[in-house]
Amino acid sequence: MTGAIIRVCVIGAGRVGHVHGLNIKYRIPQADVVAVVDSNLGAAKELAEKLGKCSYFASLSEALSKVDFDAVVITTPTFTHCPLTLEAAEAGKHVFSEKPIALNLEEADKMINATRKRGLKLQIGFMRRFDPDIRKAKSLIDDKAIGKPVLIKSLSRGPGLPPEWALDPKKGIGMLVEVSIHDFDSVRWLMGSEVKSVYAVADALIRPDLKSKYELFHDVYAVLQRFENGGIGVIDGGCPVGYGYDARLEILGTEGLITIGEVRGTSLFICKSDKKAITETFQSWRDRFREGYLREIESFISSIIEDKEPEVTGEDGKKALEACLAAVESLKTGKQVSLPL
Repeated sequence: MTGAIIRVCVIGAGRVGHVHGLNIKYRIPQADVVAVVDSNLGAAKELAEKLGKCSYFASLSEALSKVDFDAVVITTPTFTHCPLTLEAAEAGKHVFSEKPIALNLEEADKMINATRKRGLKLQIGFMRRFDPDIRKAKSLIDDKAIGKPVLIKSLSRGPGLPPEWALDPKKGIGMLVEVSIHDFDSVRWLMGSEVKSVYAVADALIRPDLKSKYELFHDVYAVLQRFENGGIGVIDGGCPVGYGYDARLEILGTEGLITIGEVRGTSLFICKSDKKAITETFQSWRDRFREGYLREIESFISSIIEDKEPEVTGEDGKKALEACLAAVESLKTGKQVSLPL
């Protein structure tokens, strides 16, 4: 498809849909958004208007019947990822799906198989792999700059709660997955090895009131992973922490250390006469990973144009989900869980 403009349908007109839609429309010359889909037609119309001449619909089925496009970008809740991917694949459309890939491994397999058998691309939205600093760290690890990675620590903390559907076990998989699956993917990718076992602890320590509504609700958690190469992974998270959006990484190697990220979201630092200092934190994931979101969609579009495998495959999405599900099982049983599940 050299020289072609990839026509995209954005499914979901929420915050992530806006990020991807605006990036495609105004920052990626090789692609264009030709349709927006959202069950909230007013939200779809609002995003479509921001994207210029763009159709909008309440369902993917309607969009498929009225507009010609090459790919979909799915930004809707987790429980919709599988059915939307299957519908898009059946119509011959390439698929970019936000994380997590699906609710369970069976759905993930369906998505992978549906796209693979038709020769379509399936990329999962792990934008941290495209963050310039994290990408540089991966390059340094591959070049043995710090020897062999032996301990990787990753954290994600958000200022507010995720949407309520993410806390409902019938629609989401809980905070540990919906918020921290990025950490699971990043640690596996940087370690360069598959997860062998997982042990997790969690509790509702910030919002204990929500435990009465959702029995397994947790807002603070820690996960210990062992990898097949002997490495150790540590993941921790918390929401809502209030102080800002916080995502950091530390990679310990046999010959050195790499750290990525900090709490401060700006280089601005104010020192006052009362001997107090003031700075600012990142207010959201959109600010912290602005460049990563752009680069991951650029990579997806390139995979279509150049007919190459996406940098983050459906199998990557499944592996991260499997480790997350093992952590959820560990929370339920209080025991270490071995992989594969």
